[in-house]
Amino acid sequence: MGIFDFVKGQLIDVIEWTDPTSDTIVHKYDMNGKEIMMGAQLTVRESQVAIFVNEGQLADIFRPGRYELQTSNMPILTALKSWKYGFNSPFKADVYFVSTKQFLDRKWGTANPVMMRDSEFGIIRLRGFGSFSFRVTDPESLLKECFGTNSTYKVSDIEDQIKRQTVSCLSDAIAESKIPALDLAANYDELAHFAMQAINQKIAGLGVQLATFVIENISLPEEVEKAMDRRTSMGVVGDLNKYTQYQAAEAMRESANQQGSVAGMGVGIGAGVAMGQMFTQAMNNNQAAPQQAAPAQPAPAGFCPSCGNPITAGAKFCSNCGEKLQTASVCPKCGEPITPGAKFCMNCGEKLQ
Repeated sequence: MGIFDFVKGQLIDVIEWTDPTSDTIVHKYDMNGKEIMMGAQLTVRESQVAIFVNEGQLADIFRPGRYELQTSNMPILTALKSWKYGFNSPFKADVYFVSTKQFLDRKWGTANPVMMRDSEFGIIRLRGFGSFSFRVTDPESLLKECFGTNSTYKVSDIEDQIKRQTVSCLSDAIAESKIPALDLAANYDELAHFAMQAINQKIAGLGVQLATFVIENISLPEEVEKAMDRRTSMGVVGDLNKYTQYQAAEAMRESANQQGSVAGMGVGIGAGVAMGQMFTQAMNNNQAAPQQAAPAQPAPAGFCPSCGNPITAGAKFCSNCGEKLQTASVCPKCGEPITPGAKFCMNCGEKLQ
């Protein structure tokens, strides 16, 4: 090997990165102790950004494309190294490739219940889960705020931070929306949109942004779900009379299927009729319960001969007109006048004393 081949082996003339993984956000190009040739070919693929770093200080940023490295397209690095015009010697610098693609199907969920004040059920606890996707929008901020001196930076290194912001912002979104618990399922899209805007405001300083945010489910406490089930059942029942008829028909069908004969059908009909009678009797009893029977009034012993008002036995004066009564001259049963000394009423045959 000649001296020229040895020197050439210590120089890098092609710089590129093909990501074999699906979760790498930042990759530091391995120089392996070599220097970069002036005029080297830099290839930046779609959904990538290449950043040159000189002695820990961010320099030039290259968007997707193919570049021949010269002082003309590395103005910041040229200034940092104080290169003169036409400089063509090899140089050292760190190169970082940042992936700007969407990182899809990242899961989020509430580790602890979210407290909410509902207008109908009072204070309740909610749990939720869903998915989101994000991408790097500001590679320079990401390297400054998150990356540090690592050789690689993966989704798992920033995902937990995004999840914590997600739960916090979603809790605020639910509380501020004041949507009743029964109507949350019909407003997932609106809540997700509101929450995503709030999350992006909080993580913008990290150089990343949510591309999508999906609420798959918000679960209610078991007690609230039972109350909802009871309310739904009452709505399904509707007309109680028709529901009773339906239940009677179902009892008839089940009895007939179990017995498999005419006798079984008779049992089913009897069960249905009995059920209908029981329900009707219960309804009648419920309606008649508030109406208490009036106390029985004593039967009148006769009628006043002056005004015809009923009179009680033994009364000496009429309670209506004050007429003095002669009990011996009036039948105590029908009130018809009787002749003195008569033993029986001529009108009704009542025995007289």
